Amino acid sequence: MKGSGSIIRTVAGMSVLGIILVCLAISLGASKSSRGKTLCEKTEVSILDSAESRFISEQDVLEYIAGGYGKTEGIPVGDIDLKKIEDILDGQSAVLKSEAYCTKDGVLHVGITQRKPVMRLQKGSEGFYADSEGYIFPMKHGRSSYVVVIDGAIPLKLDKTCRGLASTEKERQWMRQMTELVKYMYSDKVWKENIVQIHVQGNGDLVLIPREGQEKFIFGKPTAVAEKFTLMECYYTSIAPARGKDKYRTVDVRYDGQIICR
Repeated sequence: MKGSGSIIRTVAGMSVLGIILVCLAISLGASKSSRGKTLCEKTEVSILDSAESRFISEQDVLEYIAGGYGKTEGIPVGDIDLKKIEDILDGQSAVLKSEAYCTKDGVLHVGITQRKPVMRLQKGSEGFYADSEGYIFPMKHGRSSYVVVIDGAIPLKLDKTCRGLASTEKERQWMRQMTELVKYMYSDKVWKENIVQIHVQGNGDLVLIPREGQEKFIFGKPTAVAEKFTLMECYYTSIAPARGKDKYRTVDVRYDGQIICR
């Protein structure tokens, strides 16, 4: 009774705010204790972005966690290192960002946002994707995306382990120019649908190849992009209708204000 009276006197002497804080601390402590005892029952994976193509699957994510982190099921959710799981997943080349959290029902939730490629780099038998930031990552067997294909004398050092930004400033500069070219092309529905391949010649000039027609556009270096696409548009709207479809095999737009057809 003496102890009870002491507690009553202590509570009575506290402010209302103090009592609320004490109760909240007790509640949070109990919640944390309860959460710490909750075992992880399963892992649920969600691919959060709405990309047309999948470069990583739910099963891939589970395998990355199992291989890099280890067992999670049957482990108290309070003991699971969520930051470590995110670091493991963020280290995968096709993952832009991951988020991991546990809920009180014992479920480990993992959300994945994929990288979105804007081009496919084909160098010999090796294929890679690159996103709008110039981040390069290898293609995965059975996964593909309908983006423009760039092949030929690509001035990049690419091998099976290649992932990340290009290794030298000269290579990064070329990638910046190419991503700007591709983004400009994708900003116009006509170009996005019709230009399916860009071939890099030995001298660094680009040749743009449309989906239909025999014309190949000699584009030159990836500079003055808007001006060159304007010349290509002039070819389609003025020259081709006047001279007939498939009249020319090459349309050269490398020179300022000139269209040279052969």
